[in-house]
Amino acid sequence: MSASLDIVSVGMVTAVGLDAPSSCAAMRARLDGFQETRFVDAGGEWLVGAPVLLPRNWIGENRIAHLAAGAICEAFEAVPEARGGTALILCLPETDRPGCPYKDPSALVRRITEIGEFDASPRPSVVAHGRPSGYVALDRARRLIAAGEAPYVMIAGVDSYLTSLSIDYYLSQNRLLIPNNPNGFIPGEAAAAVLCTHAQSRGFGLYGLGLSRDPAPIYDTHELPFRADGMTAAYRAALNEAGIELNRLGYRISDLIGEQYWFKQTALASIRLLRERHEFQDLWSPAESLGNIGAAVVPLMVGMAWMAAKKGYEAGNPVLVEASSDAGSCGAALLGARASR
Repeated sequence: MSASLDIVSVGMVTAVGLDAPSSCAAMRARLDGFQETRFVDAGGEWLVGAPVLLPRNWIGENRIAHLAAGAICEAFEAVPEARGGTALILCLPETDRPGCPYKDPSALVRRITEIGEFDASPRPSVVAHGRPSGYVALDRARRLIAAGEAPYVMIAGVDSYLTSLSIDYYLSQNRLLIPNNPNGFIPGEAAAAVLCTHAQSRGFGLYGLGLSRDPAPIYDTHELPFRADGMTAAYRAALNEAGIELNRLGYRISDLIGEQYWFKQTALASIRLLRERHEFQDLWSPAESLGNIGAAVVPLMVGMAWMAAKKGYEAGNPVLVEASSDAGSCGAALLGARASR
């Protein structure tokens, strides 16, 4: 396997910690940030969510900007020389999603750089595809690094489902986890960042990447049979690029936000591609602690894998990170450590 880029540092701001070490430790210990919110469901019960407990009660775009800036600044702390020459790729929720927590992506980027006091040059870019945005960002990052356009690329993701319009919409769609609906997700919010650079002789690198689209998404109106074609294709592309079979994976990390559809998708993709005998493959999910954190999830899952490799508690090597969206977009990335860090 040949790595196309390396992850050199990470940052996180979550409901279980305001930095990456505390967030990863809490998720490893199966702690969660679930609590009653200011929202109520149709029955008048307080809705459970996973808000980030910030030192000040910022709201709206300002809150989102502070979440993202906190994660980015933490990632810069480990590599201070990267502050002056890093390209920024910001992963955001879909612009047409009800209750989208920002209005103008350009204004949001400017606010983030102001709060974080860093220069995002060359020109920052935005990927607004929701949960799988991080895979598009990883592909852009390795192209920028390979072309020599930037020595470092910061991939940051930020999102929040804890807005009035989001809550109202997903309640109307029967998508939220409430007492009379066990097949739902818990709304959350978070930010995460990963700093990428060219592949080195020792490190934690990206070996394979796959993107696809499923013809039968969760909102499928054509009643097509669900076979997890999209995720299976994403798995296959990532594995083929890395040159390995699924049975050689150490473990997987998935967004698995809580609904049955996503668990079925992961199970079907695994069943369709596993060949021959294989060892036990653990499956981690940040949603167990953070709920649905949208566009922040891929940078956060990559950060989880990086931290596990750094601290020596990973469940194997390499790791496959997967995520998908309500619209059917599916992504998978194969990452691994080349030497003890």
